[in-house]
Amino acid sequence: MPSADIRGLAGVFTVGLIALIFAIPAYADFTGKVVAVADGDTITVLNGREQVKVRLTEIDAPEKAQAFGNRSKQSLSDMCFGKIATLADKGKDRYGRTLARVTCADIDANAEQVRRGMAWVYDRYVADRGLYSIRDEARAAKRGLWADVNPVPPWEWRREKR
Repeated sequence: MPSADIRGLAGVFTVGLIALIFAIPAYADFTGKVVAVADGDTITVLNGREQVKVRLTEIDAPEKAQAFGNRSKQSLSDMCFGKIATLADKGKDRYGRTLARVTCADIDANAEQVRRGMAWVYDRYVADRGLYSIRDEARAAKRGLWADVNPVPPWEWRREKR
């Protein structure tokens, strides 16, 4: 009878372990070469042989057709294109892009875009409250989009275009 108890316990343990594995989000930090920059908050990274579209978390950059859109894209490209990026994977967005905090050449690209005035802190999704002081510093120095008299956040610009 004791061996039956052990087998039963082992079965319960195995089922519990399998349930735990499937309950853990499948996020995995990784590194890869940046092979494309779509805009000021979206890059494509080569992870092995797979191209992974990555949306930088916690920030929102101007759209391409919006004021500072091309400059924002160029800023991110100068920082990351052709370089090895380290990604802290935060999951996927509704478009299937990987959401990540991105570091290129030891620079936190998400924070640096805000510091340069090339992206807003995305209030709706921000977790790093330190981004607000970086934004305030960029605004006070009138860097990037903050040089505009009335900068329009991308989420408002997109809403107006619908």
